[in-house]
Amino acid sequence: MTTTFTTEVYQNRFLPTGTTTVNAVVTVAAGGPAAPAAPDPSDVAQVLMVDCSGSMGSPRHKLAEAKKATMAAIDTLPDGVAFGIVAGRADATMVYPPDPVLAVADARTRTAAKRAVTQLTADGGTAIGTWLALANTLFIGHPAAFKHAILLTDGKNEHESPHQLAAALRACEGRFVCDSRGVGDDWSGTELRTVASALLGTADGLPDPAGLVDDFRTMTQTAMGKAVAAVSLRLWTPAGARIRFVKQVFPHVEDLTDRRQDVSARIGDYATGAWGAESRDFHVCVDVPAGAVGEERLAARVAVVSGDTVLSQSLVLAEWTDDEALSTRINARVAHYSGQAELAAAIQEGLAARDGGDTETATAKLGRAVQLAAESGHVDTANLLARVVDVVDARTGTVRLKRSVAGVDAELADVRSVKTIRVTKG
Repeated sequence: MTTTFTTEVYQNRFLPTGTTTVNAVVTVAAGGPAAPAAPDPSDVAQVLMVDCSGSMGSPRHKLAEAKKATMAAIDTLPDGVAFGIVAGRADATMVYPPDPVLAVADARTRTAAKRAVTQLTADGGTAIGTWLALANTLFIGHPAAFKHAILLTDGKNEHESPHQLAAALRACEGRFVCDSRGVGDDWSGTELRTVASALLGTADGLPDPAGLVDDFRTMTQTAMGKAVAAVSLRLWTPAGARIRFVKQVFPHVEDLTDRRQDVSARIGDYATGAWGAESRDFHVCVDVPAGAVGEERLAARVAVVSGDTVLSQSLVLAEWTDDEALSTRINARVAHYSGQAELAAAIQEGLAARDGGDTETATAKLGRAVQLAAESGHVDTANLLARVVDVVDARTGTVRLKRSVAGVDAELADVRSVKTIRVTKG
């Protein structure tokens, strides 16, 4: 069944005289009369990158659960999907197949791959950029349209510099989607978010390794269910307009502004990756030349495109008024997602200040995060923050930093800071 896309714009188009900033939330939904058809398995490729550094052996069940999870993902692959398994240490080596190429999933190769996974041992260090580089090499050599990777680590990227990781991510960007996961209690939420952000994937942490099997299986099933390989948000703006930002705001916050690829001087594409049956929200903010009272203008045309094919489009409008009742009305979705983006930033900045010893800034930022989480009903985030601060008054954002915090609790708050909840229609 052909996948169809719809777009719906939520905004208050009325602006007071002299105002030039237009905000809108655009909901994009992919689906159809029936569930979108999954791609031909021969058009899908997956690489699993498994941390095999020395710390994965302590406790011993951590590597054991990682092996089980990897084998569960292998079993989830349909016949015909290209796949490879990479062992990550201070370097990256092939687990299966032994040569740096992708195998084709069938009963024989799945059995051989799982046998190879059982032989994995824990030793050496952690250099995530080298793992990604090998995955990139595997994907470059394959014509699949849908390319997906899973990266699992239990530690920080201690055996290469941030510059080296950034260079590896730049080389991989646009070539494949990567979901990153931390396991145990010594990984970095910031590093996982960095990988997922650059490669249009998701990031999360699992303190208990027993959760890996279900998570790997779910990530693989989700990847196999993508129906459109490369989807972009295309924005047209009128002469004299300036795009302030374009952000994905649901299901997680992702700033797409700097990823613009110019189609022309007034048209830009913002890559959003592969889509299955799903819905996402985007916040678009545009500055337009001021208009006279009663004047209506098109502030932006928002289209969903795959290549040069327009799948759906909607309009963002601006109309100037001297009626304060109209111009001061804040659209519920715009207000909600503005708060969600501020919540993510407050958590990340607060935790960074805490790590840097700036208790005053950390207390203020994390207090604001607690306040925003309470206002928006973000219960999961509120619970994570309560592991990092003692909440005196959530309504006012009054908190005290906890003297002792488990490292994994801070990292979970960090890596999950970008997850959002959807507001009801309005």
